[in-house]
Amino acid sequence: MSAAGNKGFLLIRVAIDGPGGVGKTTVSRLLAERFCLSYVDTGAMYRAVGVGASEAGVDISDSLALASFLEDAEIIFEAGTGKIFFNGKDFTGKIREPEASTLASLVSEKTIVRKALVALQKNLARGGSVIMEGRDIGTVVMPDADFKFFLDASHEVRAMRRHLEFAGKNSACDAKGSAPELKDVSRDMRKRDERDREREDSPLMKAEGAITVDTSEISTEEVVELIATIIEERI
Repeated sequence: MSAAGNKGFLLIRVAIDGPGGVGKTTVSRLLAERFCLSYVDTGAMYRAVGVGASEAGVDISDSLALASFLEDAEIIFEAGTGKIFFNGKDFTGKIREPEASTLASLVSEKTIVRKALVALQKNLARGGSVIMEGRDIGTVVMPDADFKFFLDASHEVRAMRRHLEFAGKNSACDAKGSAPELKDVSRDMRKRDERDREREDSPLMKAEGAITVDTSEISTEEVVELIATIIEERI
């Protein structure tokens, strides 16, 4: 399995962790632009593997089948556009559909998948300046990162954000043309949180020394400014 990414100019490595719906992706992208850092969305990698395996008819519960599938898999990030390609196909839109989150959660429980993707992510982290976001960056992928942040928010706020995100995308609509209901999004998010926090390999948790940022009641711009100020003061 292989991956590709771009390098930044400022020699720092930033780890941003947290559950779904806290704003990790948007905040990380804006910070990457601000500090000219390479941006890696590790969650997108798990989503891409989940969607790719599903489309290929691979039994996600079969670790041997997943291992075989991953051997020839390739993930490519385009830092400038934010696009992600899986085995030559543009998965940018597919990985943001509701089903992709569930598939990502299921494959991320598999040791074979975590080992393969963590190895890729560690390799990308060694490539130069980077801001990487996910659920185990500060604890497993980049435990020696220069800056570690843990974004969090109340369950209600996170569920509403994800619901509105799905509602704003045609790709997230069901056959009747409507987005998933809030109660369904909330239920699925609780299940994902439970799987992420209780899995044996790389569970979701705050890394030692990480700074917690509660995004429940502040805007994305305020989160970016808060984190950017901390980084600028230390460098």
